[in-house]
Amino acid sequence: MRLLLFFSLTLYAIYTQGQTSCLTEKNLLAMDLRWEKAQLDADTLFLQKTLSEDFIWVHNHASLTDDKTAVIQRAKRQLQTGQNNTRSRTSSEVQVIIHGQTAVVSGYTRVDRDPEATLYHFMRTYTEVNGTCFLVGNHTMAIPAEEI
Repeated sequence: MRLLLFFSLTLYAIYTQGQTSCLTEKNLLAMDLRWEKAQLDADTLFLQKTLSEDFIWVHNHASLTDDKTAVIQRAKRQLQTGQNNTRSRTSSEVQVIIHGQTAVVSGYTRVDRDPEATLYHFMRTYTEVNGTCFLVGNHTMAIPAEEI
Protein backbone atom coordinates (compact mmCIF):
# COMPACT_ATOMS: atom_id res chain seq x y z
CA MET A 1 0.00 0.00 0.00
CA ARG A 2 2.81 2.41 0.88
CA LEU A 3 4.53 1.61 -2.40
CA LEU A 4 1.34 2.43 -4.31
CA LEU A 5 0.93 5.71 -2.41
CA PHE A 6 4.57 6.63 -3.02
CA PHE A 7 4.24 5.79 -6.72
CA SER A 8 1.04 7.86 -7.03
CA LEU A 9 2.56 10.87 -5.30
CA THR A 10 5.67 10.63 -7.48
CA LEU A 11 3.59 10.56 -10.68
CA TYR A 12 1.50 13.51 -9.45
CA ALA A 13 4.66 15.51 -8.68
CA ILE A 14 6.10 14.79 -12.12
CA TYR A 15 2.80 15.69 -13.81
CA THR A 16 2.27 18.97 -11.96
CA GLN A 17 5.92 19.99 -12.25
CA GLY A 18 5.54 20.46 -16.00
CA GLN A 19 2.45 22.63 -15.65
CA THR A 20 2.95 26.35 -15.55
CA SER A 21 0.53 29.04 -14.51
CA CYS A 22 -0.77 31.46 -17.09
CA LEU A 23 -0.48 34.10 -14.35
CA THR A 24 3.10 35.11 -15.00
CA GLU A 25 4.19 38.70 -15.43
CA LYS A 26 5.34 38.01 -19.00
CA ASN A 27 2.08 36.33 -19.99
CA LEU A 28 -0.09 38.97 -18.33
CA LEU A 29 1.76 41.80 -20.04
CA ALA A 30 1.27 40.03 -23.38
CA MET A 31 -2.42 39.38 -22.66
CA ASP A 32 -2.94 42.98 -21.69
CA LEU A 33 -1.36 44.19 -24.93
CA ARG A 34 -3.67 41.80 -26.82
CA TRP A 35 -6.63 43.32 -24.94
CA GLU A 36 -5.61 46.77 -26.20
CA LYS A 37 -5.15 45.44 -29.74
CA ALA A 38 -8.52 43.64 -29.57
CA GLN A 39 -10.16 46.96 -28.70
CA LEU A 40 -8.47 48.62 -31.67
CA ASP A 41 -9.10 45.80 -34.16
CA ALA A 42 -12.49 44.60 -32.84
CA ASP A 43 -11.08 41.10 -32.33
CA THR A 44 -14.26 39.29 -31.30
CA LEU A 45 -12.55 35.89 -31.11
CA PHE A 46 -10.02 37.15 -28.56
CA LEU A 47 -12.77 38.87 -26.58
CA GLN A 48 -14.94 35.75 -26.57
CA LYS A 49 -12.04 33.56 -25.37
CA THR A 50 -10.51 35.96 -22.86
CA LEU A 51 -13.38 37.72 -21.10
CA SER A 52 -14.91 35.79 -18.21
CA GLU A 53 -18.64 35.16 -18.41
CA ASP A 54 -19.17 37.65 -15.56
CA PHE A 55 -16.76 40.28 -16.97
CA ILE A 56 -17.43 43.90 -16.00
CA TRP A 57 -15.93 47.11 -17.40
CA VAL A 58 -16.54 50.31 -15.47
CA HIS A 59 -15.80 53.31 -17.67
CA ASN A 60 -14.87 56.87 -16.77
CA HIS A 61 -16.66 58.10 -13.62
CA ALA A 62 -18.96 55.05 -13.89
CA SER A 63 -20.62 56.79 -16.84
CA LEU A 64 -21.02 53.38 -18.53
CA THR A 65 -20.72 49.80 -17.38
CA ASP A 66 -20.25 47.01 -19.91
CA ASP A 67 -20.46 43.27 -19.58
CA LYS A 68 -18.96 40.65 -21.89
CA THR A 69 -21.94 40.73 -24.24
CA ALA A 70 -21.83 44.52 -24.63
CA VAL A 71 -18.08 44.54 -25.38
CA ILE A 72 -18.44 41.84 -28.04
CA GLN A 73 -21.52 43.49 -29.58
CA ARG A 74 -19.64 46.80 -29.85
CA ALA A 75 -16.75 45.02 -31.60
CA LYS A 76 -19.16 43.28 -34.00
CA ARG A 77 -20.83 46.62 -34.85
CA GLN A 78 -17.40 48.11 -35.50
CA LEU A 79 -16.59 45.25 -37.88
CA GLN A 80 -19.97 45.50 -39.65
CA THR A 81 -19.86 49.27 -40.15
CA GLY A 82 -16.11 49.61 -40.61
CA GLN A 83 -16.28 52.67 -38.39
CA ASN A 84 -13.52 53.16 -35.87
CA ASN A 85 -12.20 56.61 -35.08
CA THR A 86 -9.44 55.23 -32.83
CA ARG A 87 -6.04 55.38 -34.52
CA SER A 88 -3.94 53.82 -31.76
CA ARG A 89 -3.88 52.60 -28.15
CA THR A 90 -0.51 52.83 -26.40
CA SER A 91 0.12 51.47 -22.89
CA SER A 92 2.77 52.79 -20.52
CA GLU A 93 3.96 52.40 -16.92
CA VAL A 94 2.27 49.00 -16.75
CA GLN A 95 2.60 47.11 -13.46
CA VAL A 96 1.60 43.55 -12.58
CA ILE A 97 0.66 42.26 -9.13
CA ILE A 98 0.04 38.53 -8.77
CA HIS A 99 -1.66 37.10 -5.72
CA GLY A 100 -2.56 33.41 -5.85
CA GLN A 101 -4.90 32.77 -8.77
CA THR A 102 -5.60 36.48 -9.30
CA ALA A 103 -3.58 39.26 -10.89
CA VAL A 104 -4.03 43.00 -11.27
CA VAL A 105 -2.51 44.81 -14.22
CA SER A 106 -2.52 48.60 -14.05
CA GLY A 107 -1.03 51.49 -15.94
CA TYR A 108 -1.88 54.11 -18.51
CA THR A 109 -3.26 53.91 -22.04
CA ARG A 110 -3.16 56.78 -24.49
CA VAL A 111 -6.09 56.41 -26.86
CA ASP A 112 -5.59 58.45 -30.03
CA ARG A 113 -8.96 59.27 -31.55
CA ASP A 114 -10.87 62.29 -32.75
CA PRO A 115 -10.98 65.01 -31.71
CA GLU A 116 -7.84 64.45 -29.61
CA ALA A 117 -5.92 61.77 -27.73
CA THR A 118 -7.03 60.91 -24.19
CA LEU A 119 -4.88 59.43 -21.44
CA TYR A 120 -6.61 56.83 -19.27
CA HIS A 121 -5.52 55.10 -16.12
CA PHE A 122 -6.61 51.47 -16.15
CA MET A 123 -6.79 48.61 -13.70
CA ARG A 124 -7.63 45.15 -15.00
CA THR A 125 -8.16 41.98 -12.97
CA TYR A 126 -7.23 38.59 -14.37
CA THR A 127 -7.86 35.17 -12.85
CA GLU A 128 -6.72 31.66 -13.65
CA VAL A 129 -9.29 28.87 -13.88
CA ASN A 130 -8.08 25.35 -14.71
CA GLY A 131 -4.90 26.67 -16.31
CA THR A 132 -6.59 29.36 -18.43
CA CYS A 133 -6.42 33.08 -17.74
CA PHE A 134 -9.53 35.22 -18.02
CA LEU A 135 -10.06 38.96 -17.81
CA VAL A 136 -12.67 39.48 -15.08
CA GLY A 137 -12.77 43.24 -14.65
CA ASN A 138 -11.58 46.45 -16.23
CA HIS A 139 -11.78 49.95 -14.80
CA THR A 140 -10.73 52.96 -16.86
CA MET A 141 -10.56 56.59 -15.84
CA ALA A 142 -9.74 59.50 -18.14
CA ILE A 143 -7.10 61.87 -16.81
CA PRO A 144 -7.93 65.52 -17.47
CA ALA A 145 -5.42 67.18 -19.82
CA GLU A 146 -4.57 69.80 -17.19
CA GLU A 147 -3.42 67.02 -14.83
CA ILE A 148 -1.00 65.43 -17.27
